[in-house]
Amino acid sequence: MRPIKIVTDSCSDLPKALRDKYSIEYVKMNTVHNEKETPASLDWEYYSAKELYDLIRNGERVTTTQVPAQEFSQMFTKLAEEGYDVIYLSCPGVLSGSVNTGLMVAKDIMEKYPEARIACVDPLAPCMGEGMIAIKAAELVAEGKTFDEVLAYIDENKLRMNQFCTVNTLDYLKRAGRVKASSAFFGNLFGVKPIIISDINGQNTAIKKVKGRLTSIDEIVNLLAEAMQGEEDRRVFVGHADCTQEEVDYVVNKVKEVIGTDEIVVDFIGPIIGASVGPGALVVYGWGKKVELEG
Repeated sequence: MRPIKIVTDSCSDLPKALRDKYSIEYVKMNTVHNEKETPASLDWEYYSAKELYDLIRNGERVTTTQVPAQEFSQMFTKLAEEGYDVIYLSCPGVLSGSVNTGLMVAKDIMEKYPEARIACVDPLAPCMGEGMIAIKAAELVAEGKTFDEVLAYIDENKLRMNQFCTVNTLDYLKRAGRVKASSAFFGNLFGVKPIIISDINGQNTAIKKVKGRLTSIDEIVNLLAEAMQGEEDRRVFVGHADCTQEEVDYVVNKVKEVIGTDEIVVDFIGPIIGASVGPGALVVYGWGKKVELEG
């Protein structure tokens, strides 16, 4: 049986320590600012998280691209030549065309290396949710599960990845075309904070609105706690878009208090999702009940 390598992309927000721990590779998307494309590195070697979020704060437009075909070709070829079968977990297909580009490139690579298997999978979860599914897949590989067994587990369980997100202002979602200008104006005026999930299609969908920043943070943690009831895997990922240390500490302590776990990973929301949600976004992820809502 050929060894299996798990590959994800810039949308997964997996820090280097976790990628190294679980032997996960990733392919890079790009950010675009002033018509210049820059690789969307999860290690922030081209610009820091603060530099990116300060650009957005200052009104600069930052957009993103999908994974280039050449990036896929280089990664898949390298791994095939090293003797690996590959499972690529992508940014959700409703948010990026990367999974389809990956499929086309994988077909070409498998024709050149017929002994290799390359599967491109839409995990229906962005950001650290995608990353957590990649970690689970890597753990299954380490346990000795076969290629088909890993794929079957992902297909059966990917909708159990729960995301609850809130933003400090609706302005950045307005700029990204996610909410109407009028909704952003009145929402900001009355201190409305949306609670956003990833639905059954991988689309980010607002499920409710609350008033006040701390109330919104409490709500995303409470909703995750409810979703995780009875779940054996107590790991929680907390992502933030350059929030204050006080806010980050608050959400971490809230997770410890309400969910009762110390298995918490905290990191920046990466450049791909960050370019849309903008500074101040906070999100929590964990395994739990199957997502059933369609936005």
